[in-house]
Amino acid sequence: MRNRRPHPVFTALLIIGVALILAALYFIYPWLRTRGARLVIWREWFSNTQAHPEWNIQAGQRCGDAPFVMPTDGFVGFLWGDSFRVGHSHSGIDIFGGQAPGETPVVAAYSGYLTRLTDWKSTVIIRIPNDPLNPGRQIWTYYTHMADVKGNSFIVEDFPAGTSEVYVEAGTLLGYQGNYAGDSLTPTGIHLHLSIVLDDGQGHFRNETKIANTLDPSPYLGLRLNAAENPDEVVVCP
Repeated sequence: MRNRRPHPVFTALLIIGVALILAALYFIYPWLRTRGARLVIWREWFSNTQAHPEWNIQAGQRCGDAPFVMPTDGFVGFLWGDSFRVGHSHSGIDIFGGQAPGETPVVAAYSGYLTRLTDWKSTVIIRIPNDPLNPGRQIWTYYTHMADVKGNSFIVEDFPAGTSEVYVEAGTLLGYQGNYAGDSLTPTGIHLHLSIVLDDGQGHFRNETKIANTLDPSPYLGLRLNAAENPDEVVVCP
């Protein structure tokens, strides 16, 4: 008796099913690897923010000979490349101060020219004409979530909405950590989000929300801030 061949439709469905499983694993594995371990640590810290003072960095602190100083106080909870949902990659680092909104100071990590667009309630960006690690290239540092849940700004009065190209030194006070995320219905945890953003080649910053438009902050701050290279360790200065 001859062996019957599988029906072509069945074979096609099997191939599609295997392809879907492989695609899911491709996206889910990095999500589990980077976010799973980090969430365990973050929840331990968040359950008692005073229990691990050794996990905190300090605003203005410089790690070794890194060109940037730390932009705020607190616990580095999420890194560049972390996954908050399948297929998404975090474009910066999140530092949680552990205090109420408007209390944890945020400072400039490097000297440059500060701009705050007219509709920015919680955000400033600083243009750095000469990348300290790649001379001749212009980059930008992006700081956000400096407002309360209703959008009341914690950015200092020196930088009102509409500010353009004001020079600031590293360590200059910019504002305070908040939990504003665009509208009052979707607050974040109280933290600072910092990204290092590429220039578009025309003297403007690129879209910060896409990780391809940002740089790994690790060498700029002297810490392992790349999720792919640091899946499960608390980030602190040596």
